[in-house]
Amino acid sequence: MDKFLPRLPFADWIDDGVQWLTDIFAPLFDGISTFLEAIVEGSVDLLNLVPSILLAVIFALLAWFISTRKIGLFTLIGFLFIDYLGLWYPMLQMLALVVTAVFFAVVIGIPIGILASQNKTVKQITNPILDLMQTMPAFVYLIPAIFFFNIGVVPGVVASVIFAMPPTIRLTMLGIQQVPTDLIEATEAFGSTTWQRLVKIQIPLAKPTILAGVNQSIMLSLSMVVIASMVGAPGLGEEVYRAVTQLKTGVGVEVGVAIVIVAIILDRITQHAGSKKQGGIS
Repeated sequence: MDKFLPRLPFADWIDDGVQWLTDIFAPLFDGISTFLEAIVEGSVDLLNLVPSILLAVIFALLAWFISTRKIGLFTLIGFLFIDYLGLWYPMLQMLALVVTAVFFAVVIGIPIGILASQNKTVKQITNPILDLMQTMPAFVYLIPAIFFFNIGVVPGVVASVIFAMPPTIRLTMLGIQQVPTDLIEATEAFGSTTWQRLVKIQIPLAKPTILAGVNQSIMLSLSMVVIASMVGAPGLGEEVYRAVTQLKTGVGVEVGVAIVIVAIILDRITQHAGSKKQGGIS
């Protein structure tokens, strides 16, 4: 086949396209890089001003308020254990990266999901893109991020935003579309506008599904932030990468346990974020 069909220079086209984007939009990429870097570093510096024990207590109380007493206690013990291992500052760096990435993934993803749920054309365009994003290997997202933003914090955040966005979009779309049709027909019978129906009926009823999408985005962002350590993103992922390259098994296990603790805490808190406690504090 190679003898009869000429090989298309697809890779060269991609490289030329990336170089063109880099040259044309260099000021935009520099602005985004400065903005994201300031957010992440500012968040880390702000959190680091608070003593680790006091911050662990604040996180535990927040977890107790949002979810349950057991999760609050686990949060306190888990964060104190991470501090005991000497991984407190890398953990703060990872938290800042995850929170920043999830914030932008949610701010961008939920409106896209709402728009796709209301417009068939947008849905038909969005679904194939989401399929591509969800089947693309995680490492691939780092390549354009490096070209546009060099190495460091910013490519890790950008790659995490793109990687973590699909669940928020899909579950927002799904939650709104699953609202019972009889309720939709009732609102139309009373003369409600599309906006009124969306704000007062569809989004409130879809809230648990939307929050499930946010939960999945947090987990994907956490995994991507760890992978992004390969391009200079700081945090616990950087500690794992250093332990692997230096063949320090014990250190790698310690950092792995710290990542698991953070993942469990974030997962349990966001799972309970939309539920109302009944009968007092659990």
